[in-house]
Amino acid sequence: MAMAGEEKTGGSRSNVLVIGATGRFGQELVKASLAAGHPTYALVREPTFSRADASLLLRSFSSSGVTLLKGSLQDFPSLLEALKQVDVVICAVPSSQVLEQKLLIRAIKQAGCIERFIPSEFGADPDKVQTLEMDHDFYKKKAEIRRCIEKEGIPHTYISCNFFQRYLLPSLIQPGLKTPPTDKVKIFGSGNVKAVFVKESDVAAFTICAIDDTRTLNKVLYLRPSGNVYSQNELTEIWEVKIGKKLEKIHVTEEQLLKSIHETPFPSNIDLFFIYSAFIKGDHTYFSIGSSSLDGSELYPHVRCTTVSECLDMLLERPSI
Repeated sequence: MAMAGEEKTGGSRSNVLVIGATGRFGQELVKASLAAGHPTYALVREPTFSRADASLLLRSFSSSGVTLLKGSLQDFPSLLEALKQVDVVICAVPSSQVLEQKLLIRAIKQAGCIERFIPSEFGADPDKVQTLEMDHDFYKKKAEIRRCIEKEGIPHTYISCNFFQRYLLPSLIQPGLKTPPTDKVKIFGSGNVKAVFVKESDVAAFTICAIDDTRTLNKVLYLRPSGNVYSQNELTEIWEVKIGKKLEKIHVTEEQLLKSIHETPFPSNIDLFFIYSAFIKGDHTYFSIGSSSLDGSELYPHVRCTTVSECLDMLLERPSI
């Protein structure tokens, strides 16, 4: 949690509402909120309660102390009713639903009781990426939500964690593969541009640390743990040491990668786009963390992150490697 003197007045734990709680990352947010002692609520769509595949998860939530609230981002009255019961809202809906947060923002403004809103971002900073003309509005929509929040004067924190470790890293940045290569590897561009990979449970832990911390109010919180920031050349070298074998390097130039992106239909080219953004343009690390933003590892050094090397160790334990 925030350091002594940094929490909200009184030091009490905020009531936390997680929207998108049944998703993979949403579940991690719920766990982290409970672990930190926050009264935790989950907004769940009514059809989800009758889904067989979700019933076990919802029962687990309830037995852990989570208060389940029926509602959705399309139902304004249900949003208002949920907001009256909490202090903090964390949204973890998929990127396809990002703009649906507009009704939530309207409800937060009307409710007037929310002390912190964490919108659904949890990726590269949409105000820093240099590839907006190529992303089919992926980042533009997130930036649009930021402007709506700021226009309404809603207290907020943006979490910029870049890549989750389960994305691209398990293939060692090899599109089309599900496991790291053992013979040859494609290196995009120079191979020296660094990207960031953070485990979802660690992102959730940092997020929960930030919600009652006055230092993070209306700021961007960047997650760049030292053991999680690597170039593709470095990742390849780490993997070669672990498997005791040198890989054949196939170098893909920026021009070749751009050609593949343009020739591959959307959304099949999305992995190629994110590789271009992170490992060619350097959208995760090309800028320094400035005065309007904060470094999560510096604020919360007690958060123990799963490193990239540890993640690759776990991949080695898979039978197929």
